[in-house]
Amino acid sequence: MAGRYSYGAISAALLMLRWRRVCASLTLADWKSLFWLSLIGNLIYYSLVGTGVQLVGIATTSLIVGLIPVLVTLAGRHDANAVSLRKLFPSLCCAVGGVVLISWHALINDQRPDTAANIVGILCASGALLTWSWFAVSNARRLVQVTNVSAHDWALLMGVMTGAQSLLLAAPVLGSQVGTYGISEWLHFLVVAGGVALLSSVVGGACWNQASRLLSLALSGQVLVIETLAALVFGFLWERRLPDGYELAAIALLVSGVVWCLNCHRTPLHSPAVQLKHRP
Repeated sequence: MAGRYSYGAISAALLMLRWRRVCASLTLADWKSLFWLSLIGNLIYYSLVGTGVQLVGIATTSLIVGLIPVLVTLAGRHDANAVSLRKLFPSLCCAVGGVVLISWHALINDQRPDTAANIVGILCASGALLTWSWFAVSNARRLVQVTNVSAHDWALLMGVMTGAQSLLLAAPVLGSQVGTYGISEWLHFLVVAGGVALLSSVVGGACWNQASRLLSLALSGQVLVIETLAALVFGFLWERRLPDGYELAAIALLVSGVVWCLNCHRTPLHSPAVQLKHRP
């Protein structure tokens, strides 16, 4: 919650001088979209991810959430120039196979003997998968309609909304813990939360919004495999270990599926569209 509040505080500071001008072009429907996108795509998603990481670890949570490109691709299958589901089926099977493998590995892992906690962790990671997939699709649809707002400003507006929501939730949650930790611990916590908010939410959100505007829905979803790989690398570095056989196989299946899906979206050089584009 503190990270989401920091996201809101930084966003409000960056929007302060342009607040009236940016908000003037927004409708009531836009504000409703910002409310639900912030609630589901930020607060609920990060709560589920955090719980999943605590219960089943970084690798399992990252690989389950790494199925987002598959769900986003399926959501965009009816868009213009979308690839048919039959052509995407083999790549989707690879990606799903990777997630099934890592989920099974989490359940039989001797290092985490609490089966109930493992199941709850997998369910939380699956919930994070569904919430962010919904966010990616809904956000891309709304960005098409708010043409007067830049991708960066849309991310900042979402940050302000997220900050307001998190403030209401963080007060009862963190209020009882104020006296538990010292000033140095709280300062360290706030610095980390602010850094994560600035890099992942403000900068990352603006980049993601721009990608959503420039790429098709199905193709933009595949970009998220980079997030999965980055999470895995940082996770293994944090735990100071190498991936085991199950994790390597799951990573290989997931990455192969996404790369295969990307290849399906490539336009052949001999296609009429490419020939027309390059005609002098």
